[in-house]
Amino acid sequence: MRPVRHAAPLLGAALLVPAVLSAQRPAVNRYGNPERVRPAPTTPGITVRDLQIRLYQFADDSMQGRQVGRVGNEKGTDFIAAELKRLGVQPAGVNGTYFQNLPFHRRRFTDHSRVTVNGNPLTWNMDVVAVPGARAPRPVVDAEVVFGGVQGDTSRQISAAQAAGRVVVLLPSPDGPRGGQGQAFALAPGAGPTASRFADAAAVVTVDLDRLTPAQRAAINMPTVASQPAPVRYPAPDTSIKDPMQALLKQIAQVQAQLYPQASLRMTQDGAARLFGVVSLDALRPGSTGGRLTTALDFVDEPTNWGRNVIGVIPGSDPVLRNQYLAIGAHNDHVGFAPVVDKDSVRAFNVERNKLLLANKMKPLGPDLMTSIRVNMDSIRRIHPTPRLDSIRNGADDDGSGSMAVLEIAEAIMAMPVKPKRSVLLVWHTGEEAGLLGAAHFTQNPTVPIDSIVAQLNIDMIGRGRAEDLPGGGDDYLSVIGSYFDSKDLGDQVKAVNARQERPLALDYSLDEPTSWAGYNNIYARSDHFRYAQQGIPIAFFFTGLHGDYHQYSDEAEFIDYPHYARIANYIKEIAVEVANGPRPRLNGTKPVKPKQITP
Repeated sequence: MRPVRHAAPLLGAALLVPAVLSAQRPAVNRYGNPERVRPAPTTPGITVRDLQIRLYQFADDSMQGRQVGRVGNEKGTDFIAAELKRLGVQPAGVNGTYFQNLPFHRRRFTDHSRVTVNGNPLTWNMDVVAVPGARAPRPVVDAEVVFGGVQGDTSRQISAAQAAGRVVVLLPSPDGPRGGQGQAFALAPGAGPTASRFADAAAVVTVDLDRLTPAQRAAINMPTVASQPAPVRYPAPDTSIKDPMQALLKQIAQVQAQLYPQASLRMTQDGAARLFGVVSLDALRPGSTGGRLTTALDFVDEPTNWGRNVIGVIPGSDPVLRNQYLAIGAHNDHVGFAPVVDKDSVRAFNVERNKLLLANKMKPLGPDLMTSIRVNMDSIRRIHPTPRLDSIRNGADDDGSGSMAVLEIAEAIMAMPVKPKRSVLLVWHTGEEAGLLGAAHFTQNPTVPIDSIVAQLNIDMIGRGRAEDLPGGGDDYLSVIGSYFDSKDLGDQVKAVNARQERPLALDYSLDEPTSWAGYNNIYARSDHFRYAQQGIPIAFFFTGLHGDYHQYSDEAEFIDYPHYARIANYIKEIAVEVANGPRPRLNGTKPVKPKQITP
């Protein structure tokens, strides 16, 4: 589930407990779930055991939080594709694969890069490192070196005119970061030029490599994060310039600066001293000049598998209707890493915070209520005497529960002796947490004709829904969102299939309407089905609500309500078969049954 804002709640420093992992492990928790479940074969039935086997693997620490743009997303999508292959589901991605890659690239400088002063080379990855950006930087050719002062302190810096066309060397701010690893540190505040007065410099050098080990220096050019290409933005004209030609020339220069950005270099104290032909930088004053610097930076832009949709298809049994598709989707990504904490204390805090939310009728908690939370760790310490450290947000419910439900549904349909008449299109979208990126990419670049998709069933967070999670929660709870917005036919099918269940679920349609609940603003536009609805495809979104572990370290497989989860997955499988066999759901026309709240 994509949040409205991605900032995680600030937890008290008391929760950050540096200690080693405990060797003691409880057999099960209060929900009856073990801490670990070993991989094992699954069966065609959608069962508690099968869902546990799948979800404990998919939400394991080895998946590194599955964040789009990181290697964990590749690991998670590899797992799903391997399962599809094992089940015999046909690939429906690009070029006969299960994958549809989004353009997530890593950018770096190779070891062929060179930086010289007066023709003498500095040692690459030791004396000097270049910080990769979105594009290759413009070359520096025989530019004069000038000492610019202290980073961030304009009272001890040269002027913009003194910097223009030169290589500006800055000492790091004494308040800057003192640690960090590789690329993350390279892009942290204090690690690169921030003052606009140096925009016209040939390059900017920050003298801070002495803080890093040799391995950390090399890691700056081995990015752990991939990103999508940033578009070049054409700047607005500067209305303070009266001459139209001068205003246009300034705009062109600003565009060129985006296309060919300024090089950002980092050096050791010794390397920087060689720029000026001195033993130490201590005697330099702002404006002191040095030698002539030239760069030959070998920049590479490499596509990755760190952001990809997984797509499979189960062909329909009807020779005509098999060319139409019932789409079932979930999102394969989550939100990756965060600082190391004691996950048991975080879990305890989140439980107490959610109790307060429920008592406060789901209204946002102010600072007074947040600071009133007290956590008693005695019972936890009896089970785990030493804190268990964690840095990975595993996303068991968000959206491991949806992703593994789609796999279970696929396995159940593959076992049917007669497949549904229409084909079943299975899509695990990436980048939902980053703005529905994978769903937008698929609906704009579909691997089947977009108008052949008769409906889309989206599954995002169906693993919880207890009374302790949200108002109205319980063993039968299930929120259905948007099913009546575009197609009364689809809404009626969703309701009719539920009525035929041996124990019908309590379908909650209240989130179709705006709500003041904390965190629930505009749920309709915050998951992948929204991109299908924008294409005029009827959708139904299945959801058991947010909870105290949402986007937290504590969204772990051991806290899922598996019996409830299995009932919902079986129910959605029956809806899928019903829609794939029945009449095509009709759109309501130009006026939906209910008004949409569609502002993302």
